[in-house]
Amino acid sequence: MSTSSDLLKQLARQSAMLPQEQVMEVGRRKKSLFIGIPKEITFQEHRVPLTPAVVAVLVGRGHDVVIERGAGQPAQWQDSDYSEAGAMVVDSPTEVFKADLILKVAPPTHEEIEMLRHKQILISALQLTVQPKDTLKRMMEKRMTAVAWDFIKDREGIYPIIRAMGEIAGNTSIQIASEYLSADKGGPGLMLGGISGVEPAEVVIIGAGTVGEFATRAALGLGASVKVFDKSIYRLRRLQTDLGQRVWTSVVQPEELKKALRNADVAIGALRPEQGRTPMVVTEEMVKDMKSGSVIVDVSIDRGGCFETSEVTTHTDPVFKKYGVLHYGVPNIASRVPRTASTALSNIFGPMLLHMGETGGFEDLIKQDLGVRHGVYLYNGTVTSPILGEAFKLPYKDLDILLAAF
Repeated sequence: MSTSSDLLKQLARQSAMLPQEQVMEVGRRKKSLFIGIPKEITFQEHRVPLTPAVVAVLVGRGHDVVIERGAGQPAQWQDSDYSEAGAMVVDSPTEVFKADLILKVAPPTHEEIEMLRHKQILISALQLTVQPKDTLKRMMEKRMTAVAWDFIKDREGIYPIIRAMGEIAGNTSIQIASEYLSADKGGPGLMLGGISGVEPAEVVIIGAGTVGEFATRAALGLGASVKVFDKSIYRLRRLQTDLGQRVWTSVVQPEELKKALRNADVAIGALRPEQGRTPMVVTEEMVKDMKSGSVIVDVSIDRGGCFETSEVTTHTDPVFKKYGVLHYGVPNIASRVPRTASTALSNIFGPMLLHMGETGGFEDLIKQDLGVRHGVYLYNGTVTSPILGEAFKLPYKDLDILLAAF
């Protein structure tokens, strides 16, 4: 039986949705957007949220885009590419932050938050739970509206940007492993797939989510022998179905995992936690038993890692050896291939921004698009995310109720 609070939320949601039906009957009220893209200053962040091609489409539809000089260079797009697409290229972030909507990849730094204006809209990644409480409070004081792109859902309830970045990380992890198996990188001089008469390398993948799935696809595509572990038998079954072929799988059992790692040439850490830290399923003793020269790529390192011996490394100094095993522990693997990752981001942001303009702006978009609305964690300075509210002991309100009041 529904509680009075659930009933109130349901009524608020219905109320919030009513105006869009009325608008659609008389035709949509288009709105020109003013979008600002600052240069990313977070360490090792090389992605840019919009490609020049998508900027050209947005400008062609009557929207204004301002981008900071050099923002696209890490992904190999020049300032001239953006200016030719119709964007205004400016020299300072202060000029970019005059836009109504700021689009970023990484969460805002303290310096960027100070440049944000009152009532501005920010779309970026959300990692505020590991940042100081005053970061969120300062954004609240400015009565901002903020959207976490990692919480935006599509029509099927999937997190499209998280999935896209997971696909990239999975594929790239196998490319990295293949690179470090070569002799010139200090590896044993193995090919992942072997050749006729030469056995292939053995790859152990821990995790059967998006990262694990695409690591498996890449490894199988190169001809490697693959074993996949996961805590969930459901995810293992789904993996078999999605691959369309049989692959060796097992639930995570210490003895079985230890035996597989002992014979492995490559181990990929692809576990994702439901919340908090990644479960550390590979002990130091298991790593000690691995072959000398074998390679660990711990994609889970951004949430603590699933190997006890893992440490955070950087793109400039990506590996270290422990017990003769090469460890790769760079967070944000997608920034290793920034052009591909930026194009993937742009494929999602571009249509979303176009839809925003067609529906009459941000307010109208979140009233009718439940997926984008799911990403809103701050609305006119009010916390709307229970996760953040509980983490920082701050009051929060249901977004549907706030929208119904307007």
